Amino acid sequence: MKKGLLVAAMLLTMVGAQAQTNIQEMYDFNRNQMTTTLEMFKGDNWGSTFFFADVYHKFDQPAPTDFYMEIARSLNFWQNSALGALSLHVEWNGGMGIYNFMGWRGYPVNNAWLFGAEYSLHNSDFTNTFTFELMYKRISGQTDNIPLQFTFVWGMRDLFGVKGLTFSGFLDAWGENNAWVENDDLQGDETKLVLLTEPQIWYNVGQHFGCENLMVGGEVELAYNFTGGWRGGVGNKGFTEPAV
Repeated sequence: MKKGLLVAAMLLTMVGAQAQTNIQEMYDFNRNQMTTTLEMFKGDNWGSTFFFADVYHKFDQPAPTDFYMEIARSLNFWQNSALGALSLHVEWNGGMGIYNFMGWRGYPVNNAWLFGAEYSLHNSDFTNTFTFELMYKRISGQTDNIPLQFTFVWGMRDLFGVKGLTFSGFLDAWGENNAWVENDDLQGDETKLVLLTEPQIWYNVGQHFGCENLMVGGEVELAYNFTGGWRGGVGNKGFTEPAV
């Protein structure tokens, strides 16, 4: 849930046989801040583990202002069977506001547990991967009437036959019970459909000078009824910025 409508970035990737870790340093044009992201995926005989952690840095603050992370575990003991593409999925999301101009403080971003299943597809050389997830979602302190989340994750390498060009990202859709701001007035709680997607495009510039792990690119965030759990779940309706 990185929060930026338009981001230009640099990506450093270290890839192993069944694991990959990358560090992204992004400039958020909309909020005039930097976001540092550490991301890791690792497959094993029991399934796979994925996590990312975001740290937000505002230029007018002497320390990071917010922190957010997600960690997910997919369980698949039947990888070599006819159902090998189907896995069980458990996930935790959450974070913390850390600092503002008045000094140190701490407030939690709404923590959420998710349980469900995922189905993964790929081509023969794994240059194109697609994962569909359907999960029960429980957000701390909420009694939303639609406690479900659908997630679609994609990765497409060497896009259009261009070596080193990657198109990746995710789409989340879920129900969340929030208070909403309309005309600067706080409205009552209601369950709303929330959409969040962050398509990214990267180009491996390092391949031209012997640094295969170096990529540059960016992302665009599209958010609908999204608050990200900030300020106690208060947000704006429609395709608008979270009320942070």
